[in-house]
Amino acid sequence: MSYGEEYRDAAARGLPTQTRTRLHEDDRDAASGRPPRSARRSLVPVVGVIVLLIAALAFANRDGGGGGGTSPTDDAPGGTQAQPTAPSGESPVDVTVNNIPVGHPQTEQGAQSAAANYAVALGGEGMFDAEARRVIVDTIYEPSVAEERLPAIEEAYSNPDFLQRIGLSADGTPPEGTTFVARVIPVGTRLTDFDETTATVEVWYTSLFGLAGEGSTRPVTEGWYTNSYELVWSNDDWRVVDFDQRDGPVPVARDQRASSAEEMAEASGEFGGFTYAR
Repeated sequence: MSYGEEYRDAAARGLPTQTRTRLHEDDRDAASGRPPRSARRSLVPVVGVIVLLIAALAFANRDGGGGGGTSPTDDAPGGTQAQPTAPSGESPVDVTVNNIPVGHPQTEQGAQSAAANYAVALGGEGMFDAEARRVIVDTIYEPSVAEERLPAIEEAYSNPDFLQRIGLSADGTPPEGTTFVARVIPVGTRLTDFDETTATVEVWYTSLFGLAGEGSTRPVTEGWYTNSYELVWSNDDWRVVDFDQRDGPVPVARDQRASSAEEMAEASGEFGGFTYAR
């Protein structure tokens, strides 16, 4: 397989954690989820900002790179066996802030529900809108972390070159006649650490990202990832203090006809998302 073919195959599955794209050193750092070397000391706390853009960068950089993700850990409190997704008896969360579920219970199930719901918000179209982005960050992150990271998040998501590469205007809007799709669909969660005030939760999910519409040169593509969220109990809810991302697990694709751009745009507008509860 040639270099270009190898990358296109990898890009179809989402940007790997390591890339062979021939970039300037600082660009290589950003693409791999690390802050630029020249600013690493001052930006160490905002590493999590960059991983929010991994799927978007894969979409914008289809013509180079390659690599793979890491393996999941096996040190979950319940071992490696899946925990059944069954009713927990906990009260449902309240959707009160920009359609982001809040008020998760201070339990193992509550932490997993929070991580799944936050993955949806952090991977959605709202992160590309300035007003919605600030609400999302303030709602999901622990307050002191939100205050510290918001400037870097704003800079990352308002970068004109980046927005142009994914087909959006400077204010984050798609071209006329197209629909911007950025959606995360959790498949399952796994608790790897928990006490009354801290939790680490892994969320396995598939993502959709691209522009749907007639004439789009950046069609909606699918990727598979696992995010590991570090949560703390703060202000009567679980809040994110950090997270990282790895590729996969990635299933084998079935031989199905890809939908047209028009069908994808219609589906994105007609099918709403879910509130996730463990």
